[in-house]
Order: sequence, then structure tokens, then C-alpha cells
Amino acid sequence: DILVEGYRPGVAERLGVGPEACHARNPRLVYGRMTGWGQHGPLAPRAGHDIAYIAVTGTLGMIGAPDQPPAVPANLLGDYAGGALYLVVGVLAALHHARETGTGQVVDAAIVDGTAHLSTMIHAMLAAGAWQDRRGVNLLDGGCPYYGTYRTSDGAYMAVGALEPRFHDEFLRLLGLSEHAGAHTDPARWDDLREAVAARFATRTQKEWTEVFESSDACVAPVLSLRQAPHHPHLAARGTFTDHAGLTQPAPAPRFSATPTAVRSAPARPGDGTAAVARDWDLPALLQDDA
Repeated sequence: DILVEGYRPGVAERLGVGPEACHARNPRLVYGRMTGWGQHGPLAPRAGHDIAYIAVTGTLGMIGAPDQPPAVPANLLGDYAGGALYLVVGVLAALHHARETGTGQVVDAAIVDGTAHLSTMIHAMLAAGAWQDRRGVNLLDGGCPYYGTYRTSDGAYMAVGALEPRFHDEFLRLLGLSEHAGAHTDPARWDDLREAVAARFATRTQKEWTEVFESSDACVAPVLSLRQAPHHPHLAARGTFTDHAGLTQPAPAPRFSATPTAVRSAPARPGDGTAAVARDWDLPALLQDDA
């Protein structure tokens, strides 16, 4: 039903497994192509990694403080969000089309395309004059004092997302800063508000502030590490993480009512499955190497 390849453009064709050859044998096939730069364009034949792909789309330049270099968001934004997830959506849509019509197609999933598309709302705000084309000065990029992170007395951080007025009022009330309520719609007062909020967060530990906010609608949460996250009470209650083969890892998502998912095997190690693939493809040399 589906074939996915991640070579540079032209390699699959050279190996005899390009779309034309495959569709000649199976017209219903959905052929997914996963690349960074896409199947055409000046950079299509060039190597690359997540950071370069998100750099040219403008998304990397949006992230970070205005007086610091852009902050690197691991490889989540390009590889996984702009790349793999867009490939999955495209392949599933094409598979639905193939089952309805009997005709397969090629899905050209380029990380640059998906990452750029993720910023559609920001481009709309930019066009409407509601976003400045520089980082750290906007509503959702840390420029706003009630949408960002603050250091606590123990060196940890709290994340604040009190955007709407009633959430903002609750946030300030619990901080004991209700006198700053008017700053919500007055950017001229944002610097003063940010200093006041930072000073207040610095008076208690992350645990103490978590207890203050956890039963409220102030939209405040502790910033946890990868090892801390599975122990958060809400994530533990939902089973957001799971233990399997001695490892703690995120559980499959999303959740299906009729076909629930589960982790059934340990993470693959180098060489896993070589013998099975060799037998399937009748490659005795690989079987010998595996032995």
C-alpha cells in the first residue's frame, strides 16, 4: 500500500525503485518521499540537517531572546514536526484517495515545506501588523511578560501563558501583583511588569510556585526535565509515559477508542532484524555476516 524512501532526489530512480517503476507494478501505491529540501530546487541535491532547513524558512530566526543568537529547538521543529508528521498526514491522505479511486500518487514531503507551513499563523499576523519581524518582542515569542519563563529561587523555571484577561488577572492575583492588571493591554508597561513578575518568582522554589498555581486557571506550569516529566502527577495519571523493556519512554499518541495502541518491542539496536531481512530478501551474504 505504501512505500517511503528518504534518499536524495534521483537515487531511488537509479536503484530501479523510483515512482514510475513502482507504479508500473502497482498503480495503487502511495509513494512517500521524505527529504529536507524537496525533490526540486537549487538545494535539492545538497545534504542538510534540521537546523539548516528551519533556518531558511524563517522559523529558527523567530526563537530566542532579541539580544541573543536564535535558540536551537533540538530537532523537533524540522525533522519531526515539519518533516515526519507532514509525511504521515500526506501519506494517509493519499492512501484514502487510493482506496477511493484505485490510483496512487507521490507525496513529496520536504522539511522546508512543512516547517514553513507551520508558521502560517505567524505570517498572517505579520501581514496584519500584529507581529514584528524580529524575535523576542511579540506576544508568543517571549516578548510578552505574561507568556514566557521565569527563574525560581532554586534555579528552576516556571512557564507562564496567561494570555486572556481573566487568566491574566488570576495569574497576577496569585502572584500578589494585582496592581499591574492594567499592563495586560499596555505594552509600554510590559518591562515594569516583567521585572515585577521575575522578582516575585525569585522568592520561592519551583515546588512552592507549582502548589500555588496547580489548582488555578492562571496557565502556569513548572518547566520539567526529560527525567522529571514522567513523574508529573497529570502525566502519570494519563499514562503519557510508559515503561517497557527497562526504559521509560513516551506512550503512543494519539489515543484510539477502537484500536488502542501499545509499545510492543524494545528500541532497535544496531543490527537488529538483519537476519530476518536477509532471509526475506534472499541475501546469503548478510546471513553469513550476521552469524
